[in-house]
Amino acid sequence: MPLTDQHRFGMQLAHMSRGWRAELDRRLAGLGLSQARWLVLLHLARFEESPTQRELAQSVGVEGPTLARLLDSLETQGLVARQAVVEDRRAKKITLCPPALPLIEQIETVANALRTELLEGISDEELRVATHVHTRILANLCKKA
Repeated sequence: MPLTDQHRFGMQLAHMSRGWRAELDRRLAGLGLSQARWLVLLHLARFEESPTQRELAQSVGVEGPTLARLLDSLETQGLVARQAVVEDRRAKKITLCPPALPLIEQIETVANALRTELLEGISDEELRVATHVHTRILANLCKKA
């Protein structure tokens, strides 16, 4: 069966996503963090205010119990802390600890360098079109959820 352009696009998108993440993980291996842990730190750093554990799980795209295990290890490393939420005793806010900040800076530096390399030769207009297409696909996915 011949591949349609839509089929090829979907396969390329999945392959690109896995490859990009794998290359970033390879470059970050020296920091001693698994892909899952550095991803949690990056997401946490992008929140304006400390998120709840549930908000962070949604942002990272993992289930609550999975995030809880990741936070346990990050907490043991002294990189994050859980704080009780006064209004809801079951909820916990997640905050970055000072030792995490230089790590996040290193992660961002490596990620920015990789992004620059991978987007080399792609014009601003091409990037705008691709971003528009991805936004539409994500919106269609949200309708399914």
